[in-house]
Amino acid sequence: MNIEALENMKARRSCRAFLDRMPSRELLQKVCEAGTWAPTGHGKQSPLILAVTDRTLRDRLSAMNARIWNELTIARGGKPHEGIDPFYGAPVVLVVLADRAVPTYLYDGCAVLTNLANAAQACGLDSCWIHRAKEEFDSQEGKAILKQLGIEGDYEGIDHLVVGYRAKDIPSPLPRKADYVRFV
Repeated sequence: MNIEALENMKARRSCRAFLDRMPSRELLQKVCEAGTWAPTGHGKQSPLILAVTDRTLRDRLSAMNARIWNELTIARGGKPHEGIDPFYGAPVVLVVLADRAVPTYLYDGCAVLTNLANAAQACGLDSCWIHRAKEEFDSQEGKAILKQLGIEGDYEGIDHLVVGYRAKDIPSPLPRKADYVRFV
């Protein structure tokens, strides 16, 4: 049993404040490689990891995500989040897309995101899973970005994992609920 791997998973926390410091390409490649080893339905490997390190594209995706977040918030009767960066200042955004033609694409993409988050932790990086990639890449602007990057096919944005180095201490974990596991 690899106790170190289990402890790594237990130590991982979502980071919501990042330093403006780019991780090395070598570390990012290790994190992304772990994503490629996530289980996928029938081994179809439907996901695609888009490792965004270009600041201009990162900021464009952040602005798109913030607009969508505000639209959803307003639709639910809430107040918009003004001047926010939904990526919390992280310098890297790992976007997971998956091919809609594969029946298990959504689950495959989530497995990739989980592997990415655990690998980031193992590599000394911090991360946070950010939603709204579906809405981003279903938009005309999102589709244009994919086309510009040479990504063809019917890909759905599953979600983002923002990655970098934490700027603040991360809170202690919440206790696990008592009935989380039920043996039957």
